[in-house]
Amino acid sequence: MPRLPIGAGFEGLVDYLRVSWRGLFSAIRAFIEVLIDAAETVISFPPFWVFAIIIAAIAYKRSSKGIAIFSLLGIFFVEGLNLWPATVSTLSLIFTATAIALIIGIPLGILSAKSDPLNAVLRPILDLMQTMPAFVYLIPAVLFFRIGQVPAVISTIIFAMPPAVRLTNLGIRQVPKELIEAGESFGSLWHQMLFKIQLPLAMPTIMAGVNQCIMLSLSMVVIASMIGAGGLGSVVLTGVSTLKVGMAFEGGLAVVVIAIILDRLTQGKSLKK
Repeated sequence: MPRLPIGAGFEGLVDYLRVSWRGLFSAIRAFIEVLIDAAETVISFPPFWVFAIIIAAIAYKRSSKGIAIFSLLGIFFVEGLNLWPATVSTLSLIFTATAIALIIGIPLGILSAKSDPLNAVLRPILDLMQTMPAFVYLIPAVLFFRIGQVPAVISTIIFAMPPAVRLTNLGIRQVPKELIEAGESFGSLWHQMLFKIQLPLAMPTIMAGVNQCIMLSLSMVVIASMIGAGGLGSVVLTGVSTLKVGMAFEGGLAVVVIAIILDRLTQGKSLKK
């Protein structure tokens, strides 16, 4: 059986897009760079201890006293490892990628919940996005946006978006039909039905999607250190490539601490119950 030329076809498509749509990719790169710089400026503006207190207060409000104490001590621990600047860079990439993924993913989830044909089209695309090895996204991202933080954000968006779409779709579809019929009987318009009935009832499921989106963003940002993303991933990568076990271990510990804090913050209400 002759070999299918799928790889060659994909390479041709990438080359065509890279040459013909260069202006669009340059504009996207500039826009994302602005977002990353803005996020990094906001995070790095207060001293680390002020940021730690703010995060601890949010954790106490959303979750529990124990999570608040862990968040406070965790950020002090990261600073004690002299990894706070790298953590700021990682957080700016995570927040930028997550924000864009949610801005695109949640509306797509809402539309797919309203339209079965759209849901049927999106499902295999999401399967492909979610199951493709993460390293594969790095190559076309570098070809389109060059080495640096921007291709890291682009590949992270693609990798982290599917849970937001899927769980938003699932949450809205799980709203009891009796409540939908009750809203219709009272003459609710589509936007009233969406924002006052469907989204509030689907919010726990949507927040689970937000949580998964953040966790996948963190994992992908670490992998994207291979293409110059910087942050904690570069610490781990440097430690591994130079066989400095201590450096890699410290970077890994910082990633774990940040992951736990972000996970608990996004799951705060369910944990508090």
